[in-house]
Amino acid sequence: MNKIISICNQKGGVGKTTTVINLATYLALKNHKTLLVDIDPQSNTTNGIGINSREIRKSIYDFLISSDKNLQEVIINTQVKNLFLIPSNIQLSGAEIELINLSDREFYLKRGLEKIKDDFEYIFIDCPPSLSLLTINALTACDSVIIPIQCEYYALEGLTQLLDTIKQLKDNLNPRLTIEGMLLTMADFRTNLTKQVIKEVREFFKKEVYKTIIPRCIRLSEAPSFGKPIALFSKRSQGAKSYLNLTNEFLKRNK
Repeated sequence: MNKIISICNQKGGVGKTTTVINLATYLALKNHKTLLVDIDPQSNTTNGIGINSREIRKSIYDFLISSDKNLQEVIINTQVKNLFLIPSNIQLSGAEIELINLSDREFYLKRGLEKIKDDFEYIFIDCPPSLSLLTINALTACDSVIIPIQCEYYALEGLTQLLDTIKQLKDNLNPRLTIEGMLLTMADFRTNLTKQVIKEVREFFKKEVYKTIIPRCIRLSEAPSFGKPIALFSKRSQGAKSYLNLTNEFLKRNK
C-alpha cells in the first residue's frame, strides 16, 4: 500500500512544516519508506530536515518547468534512514507565473508522483500557506489531506474556505481526495482558550480530529534551526513524544 498526503492550511504558522517533518521522520524510523515533497517556496521543510536550500542543484522547481519532467532526478537522501526529500528553493516562487498559461497546469505534480509513488509507502507534500496553484497541484496529486489547526484565537479562520476548496477539487479534479485528519497544534493547556478551541474543533469535526494534540514546546521550535527532526534533536521532549503518538495513531488509522 502507498499513500500521498498533503499537509495543508492556507493560514501560516499553524505547524504544517513541523508536522510534515516529524510525522515523516517517525514513519521512516519505523521502517516505512517515506518521501517528503517540499512545494513551498519558503523551503522550510528542506532546511528543517538539514538540507541547505541555497546549495541544492535540482529542486521541485526544475521538475515543474522541465520539458521531460523526471521527478526521480530531484530526489535526495536525508540524514534519516528510509526518509527521502524532493527539495524546494526560492526559485519556486516564480513557478506559478510560468505555469499559469499552460494547459493541465493543475496536474503537473500528480503526473510526476504517479511515476514514483510505488517506490514509497508514504509521500507527504508540504504546501505553501496559501490556496495557490502550487497548493492546487498538491491537492490534485494526493489521496488525502492533514489539516493542522493551531489552538489559538481565530483558529478556524479561513478553514471554511479551505474545506470549500477541497470539495471543489474533489468534484472537479481529484475525486479520491479525502480528509485524512485534523491535527490540533501549539496547545497551551494552561489556558482556557486552548481548551475552548479543542472543544469546538472536536464538536464540529468529530472523528476527523486526531486524539493526539501537539503542545507548545520550545524544543520543537528550536529543532529546525539545527536542521534536525525532533526525534534526532530532543527525543525525550514532550514534542517528540507527541509526534511519536501521532505517528502511532496515523498508522493505526491506515491499517
